[in-house]
Amino acid sequence: MNKDFKMTATTLFGLEGVLAKELRDLGAQDVKEGVRMVSFRGDTGFMYKANIALRTAVRILKPIKVCKIYDEEDLYEAIQKIKWENYLETEGTFAIGAVVNSKNFTSNSHYISLKSKDAIADYFRHKYSKRPNVDLDYPDLKIHIHIQKEWLTVSLDSSGDSLHKRGYRTATNIAPINEVLAAGMVLLSGYTGEENFIDPMCGSGTILIEAAMIANNIPANINRKLFAFENWKDYDEDLYFTIQESLLKKIRSCHFKIMGFDKAPSAVQKAQDNIENANLDEFIGVHHVNFFNSTKEVFGNTTILFNPPYGERLNIDTEEFYKKIGDTLKNNYPGSTAWLITSDTDALKCVGLRTSKRIALKNGDLNCKFVKYDLYEGTRKFKERKDDTNTEEETND
Repeated sequence: MNKDFKMTATTLFGLEGVLAKELRDLGAQDVKEGVRMVSFRGDTGFMYKANIALRTAVRILKPIKVCKIYDEEDLYEAIQKIKWENYLETEGTFAIGAVVNSKNFTSNSHYISLKSKDAIADYFRHKYSKRPNVDLDYPDLKIHIHIQKEWLTVSLDSSGDSLHKRGYRTATNIAPINEVLAAGMVLLSGYTGEENFIDPMCGSGTILIEAAMIANNIPANINRKLFAFENWKDYDEDLYFTIQESLLKKIRSCHFKIMGFDKAPSAVQKAQDNIENANLDEFIGVHHVNFFNSTKEVFGNTTILFNPPYGERLNIDTEEFYKKIGDTLKNNYPGSTAWLITSDTDALKCVGLRTSKRIALKNGDLNCKFVKYDLYEGTRKFKERKDDTNTEEETND
């Protein structure tokens, strides 16, 4: 019987709560939110499940040592005390990444990685007269060193490549949105596949693909070719395939429209290629349409979610562009809920609609706002008569 152990799932700023909910829904125990991370407990099978299924995790770390250290020599000694032969062969390869947030350590994270590497190499050399090699590209074991004040945490990285690398995206446009961020936005919007979904500026289709995977309950990383734990000495292939099969059995079929528009034919083609790679072409339609000339052509409630150009990405007249976004939403998409992300908070003032929710996120290094607009059927005055308790309707302020 596998024993539970503590793990850490790292994530992007602003998605900690979404990730914590994902973990609880998946069956994790002792879930606790931190800054860009969520800790939890589970067994080996759950570690496999978390890597395959989590949409908003960047990587899943398994701590193997936690202790106090005060300088580089303490670090060296602490790492030397780990029984590394339990995790790595002398003929194997490894790589180390480090994050340091401590005034006790004036050296940078690169030096901490080198010091840790020396400790592991010396451990094997002293005990076995030979040592494993470093391979930064395809290591058998990826090790994560985290120093927070005086606390050292040594973890094994069970994911390997960042979990945003789903395996479906081969074609991209300028500044494509990260898959983890795209999934996080869809989950933050409350979309579950029970209504129509539109990305009116879809680019290479990442938001559409993540929305379709959510709508159909398809595991986020089912298209990945490799997780780091598959190279571990204790990897249980039968258990892995059992977990994978149980997740595949929970896939459902969404019967609502999922559509993307883009005014650039090249973007439409890239989106279609990526959607086909993700095996989702039967669920997503992409069309060569300029959003500003479009109208709502589907019945019923609709979630509109998009990542419009920022000043950082394209040379646009920001004021005019965001005013046209607001006018198009207000006039052409009644009965919808619209969400957009932007780093240009001044541009939001040009939209001309009142936001009903604002969430702070980061897109790469950019501080962003993810905002919600409620677009009602009919005029605002009619809506206020219908429900005078609602204060978040669209407005031309």
